[in-house]
Amino acid sequence: MGRSECDTRQKLIDAALELMWKNSYSTVSVDDICKAIKVRKGSFYYFFPSKVDLALAAMDEASKVTQAMYDEAFSASRDPVARFERYADMTVEGQEWAKGKYGHVCGCPLATMGSEMAGQGSGIPEKFGEIYSQKLKHFEAALRDMITSGELPEKTNVKVKAQELLSFIMGQLMMARIQNDLVPLKRDLKTGLLQLLGVNTKVPLAA
Repeated sequence: MGRSECDTRQKLIDAALELMWKNSYSTVSVDDICKAIKVRKGSFYYFFPSKVDLALAAMDEASKVTQAMYDEAFSASRDPVARFERYADMTVEGQEWAKGKYGHVCGCPLATMGSEMAGQGSGIPEKFGEIYSQKLKHFEAALRDMITSGELPEKTNVKVKAQELLSFIMGQLMMARIQNDLVPLKRDLKTGLLQLLGVNTKVPLAA
């Protein structure tokens, strides 16, 4: 595949991710994606058999971005509790950036596409599960370190606790998107995570 072909394929992925995150999978057409980067529909089908295939590639692209975020927030150089605090801060910062760019709260692109396409046999729910199982590993590592440091009981089931934490985060992001309001997310995300961890840390309320 030549350089120009690689560039076109990447532009299609980037455009799909942006449009589907900003709007939704069902409201974005192949024509919309092609129009956004000024290519003909034939170019789309040269790289992707269907919109579903492009959505899967877009989810992989979103995963690369969030993976970098996870790697930074959950660096082993941080205290384990500080990893969750940093993750909460970065999540809010990312949502503020998206709202400033697109004019409304966008939530999690992976969760948005995953929930919209669930039950359609498209492969997207499976892709969602594959990606989030990787994200959970960061949570589990931090929880194990909390057990080692005595901040959590030794009997803590790190897999169950990690899933509980991620479900809370996803719920907060989904509500922020539905309500188009970041105030509750800024107010509750960090404090809620710390409460679920059983950490008695006072966090200033968001203005």
